[in-house]
Amino acid sequence: ESTGAGMMDCKKALVEAEGDFDAAIDILRKKGQKVAAKRADREASEGLSIAKSVADNSYGIVLEVNCETDFVSQNADFSTFANSVADYALENKVADKDALLASPWEGKTLGEICVEKTAVIGEKIEVSNYALVASEGVAAYNHGANRIGVLVALNSNEDAAIAAGKDLAMQIAAMNPVAVDEDSVSQEVKDKELRLGREIAEQEGKPEAMLDKIAQGKLKRYFKDNTLMAQSFVKDGSMNVAAFLKTVSPDLKVKSFTRFQLGA
Repeated sequence: ESTGAGMMDCKKALVEAEGDFDAAIDILRKKGQKVAAKRADREASEGLSIAKSVADNSYGIVLEVNCETDFVSQNADFSTFANSVADYALENKVADKDALLASPWEGKTLGEICVEKTAVIGEKIEVSNYALVASEGVAAYNHGANRIGVLVALNSNEDAAIAAGKDLAMQIAAMNPVAVDEDSVSQEVKDKELRLGREIAEQEGKPEAMLDKIAQGKLKRYFKDNTLMAQSFVKDGSMNVAAFLKTVSPDLKVKSFTRFQLGA
């Protein structure tokens, strides 16, 4: 489910990697398997992912409230509870998940209420992820019946900037970039992609003198496919996201983004 490769290929890769999941993915990629790696959609746990921002767009929150079955996640009481938690977090500008779980709730803490609901419903109810994002402007977007929630931090709160931020939040929900731009990609990831690119080129029989150049080319392709600024803009494929931002304002920038997906 995580890679899209065949079951027996996955099994062989896991055996070769001695059970190391990440190493097995690398083995599949080196063998030419079409692999979506860990960023692919997987069997999702159930619940709701909710992103919201305040009226002046100066900050927003995104959280996941989880349960075990689709039946419970579609229940009106569960939806009301999850949204009330999101509203409380937004109104009180709660800093992090620990603070949220310790928040007063109906004479108890929110964490205690989740435990009580677990006992009553018979399914585990929990707040699994939470983030507060503050910036000059923050755009919020919820996708796919609240299966993905996205916040985009911008350097402007102008109406046009927030509207663009919502478009980019939709892009992030759909395309799941790993970072804003190539400068935001960790050196560890860059080194890994260069190593894989070199090994793949070597297995393809490319000349030794060309291996590093080919690996650099594969890294550039990785940036184009996996960083937000370099991706093709989903609403207009004639330009990338960086070019789209310039059509809104030459100075508009994405400072960061936060994306929560159920089960990811």
